Amino acid sequence: MITPPLLGALSVGVLFGLLFLRVPVWAALVLVGFGGNVALSGWDSAFALLGTTPFDAASIYTLSVVPLFIITGGVAATTGLSADLFKAARVMLSGIRGGLSIATILASACFGAVCGSSIATAATMTRIALGEMRRADYADSVATGAIAAGGSLGILFPPSIILVIYAAISEQSVPKLFAAGLIPGVLLTLLYILVAVVMAHRRPHDSPLAPPAPMRARFAAVLGPWQFVTLFGVTIGGIYAGIFSPTEAASISVAGAMLLGVLGGRLNVSQALATVTSGVKTSCSLFAIIIGANVFSSLIVQTQLPSLLAFAAQALALPGLAVMALVIVAYIVMGCFLEGIGMILITVPVFLPLVKSFGYDPVWFAIIVVIVVEVGLIHPPVGMNLFVIQAQAPDVTIGSIYRGILPFLLAPLLLIVLLLLFPGLALWLPKVLYG
Repeated sequence: MITPPLLGALSVGVLFGLLFLRVPVWAALVLVGFGGNVALSGWDSAFALLGTTPFDAASIYTLSVVPLFIITGGVAATTGLSADLFKAARVMLSGIRGGLSIATILASACFGAVCGSSIATAATMTRIALGEMRRADYADSVATGAIAAGGSLGILFPPSIILVIYAAISEQSVPKLFAAGLIPGVLLTLLYILVAVVMAHRRPHDSPLAPPAPMRARFAAVLGPWQFVTLFGVTIGGIYAGIFSPTEAASISVAGAMLLGVLGGRLNVSQALATVTSGVKTSCSLFAIIIGANVFSSLIVQTQLPSLLAFAAQALALPGLAVMALVIVAYIVMGCFLEGIGMILITVPVFLPLVKSFGYDPVWFAIIVVIVVEVGLIHPPVGMNLFVIQAQAPDVTIGSIYRGILPFLLAPLLLIVLLLLFPGLALWLPKVLYG
C-alpha cells in the first residue's frame, strides 16, 4: 500500500518527468495534482478542489499587482522610457572601458525595477542595447552576456513579480519582501558591473574604449530619463514610505506610464491597446500556472511530504547550513529545465517548511530563492533569458551567448555565499521599515 508521503514523492517524480517531456507547466501541475488527489481522497474531493481552485487563485488580492506591473513594463518599453535610461548611462560612462556593458546592466536594473519581469527586461534591452554595442565593435558574447545578466535583475528589485507570487503562496508581507530585495539587488548589480569591468580589461579588443563625451552632453544625459526616474520614485518610493500599498502603486505606475507616454507624444491609442492586450495575455499564462500550482500544492500538503523531509534531515543530524546548500543545489539543477515562476510554485510548498524547521527566516529564504531562480534564467543550457535574447537577435549564435554569460554566473553565486554568512543583508531593511 502506498503511504501519503510516498505518494507525494512519486507525484514530484512524475511531475518532473512530464516537464522533462516538455508538457506545459500548467498542464503538468494540474494533471499530477488532480491525479494525486484522486488517489489520496477520491474523485469527489478531487473534483471539488479542481472546481474551487481557479476562483481561489484568481481572487488573491496580492496577485492583482502582476498584470498591472507587466503592463507598466510594456508601456515603458513602447514609449521609449527604457531607451532614455540606456542613452543616459551610455553617455555618462563614455570614456570607460566596458562602459556600454556597465550602461546595459544599470539600465536593465532600473527598467526591471519598474516592470518586475526578467524576461521582459532581457527582451527590451536586447532591442535597445545590442545594436549600439555592435556599432561600438563590442563582441557579441560580451554584449549578450551583459544583457542576459542585467535582465535577470528584474526579479530581485521591487516590484518583483516572483516576490509577489512567493508572498501569495507563503503568506508573507509584500512590502517586507520588496524591502528585503533592495540591498541584495544593489549588491548583485555592483557584482555584475565588477565582472563586466574585469572582462573588459582582460579582453580589451572585445570591449573597445569609446571617446569620452563632453561635459555638456553628460549634463544633458542626466536630465534625459527624468520621466522614468519620476515614475520609479512615485511608485516604489510610495510603497516604502507607506503612502500606498503595492497594488495601489501598481495602478499608479500604469496610469503614470501611460500619461507620460501620451503627454510626450510617444503613445497613441492603438499602441496602448496592443500593450494592454499583450500584458493581459502574459498575465493569463501566469495565472494558469498559479492555478495548477495550487492544485499540486494541495496534494503536497495533504501527503505531509515537507514534514517527512524535515524529519529525515533532523534524523540524519544534518546542520542547517548543509540543508540550505542541498536546497540551493536542487534549485540550480532544476533551473536547467524549469522556468522561474513554475519553479517557485512547485518547490516553495515543499522546501519552505523544511528550511523554517531549521530556523531560517522565510523572508530571507525568499531572496535566496529569487537569486537561484536568476541563476536558472541565465545559466546554460536552457536559461530562459538566453533564448529570449537569441529570439530578438537570431543572427547571434547560442554558443556566443553561452560564452558571454559564463563569467557573470560568479556574481549571484558569490551573493548567495554573502547572504548565508550575513543574513542581515536581506533582513536589515525590512526590520528598519516595518519592525
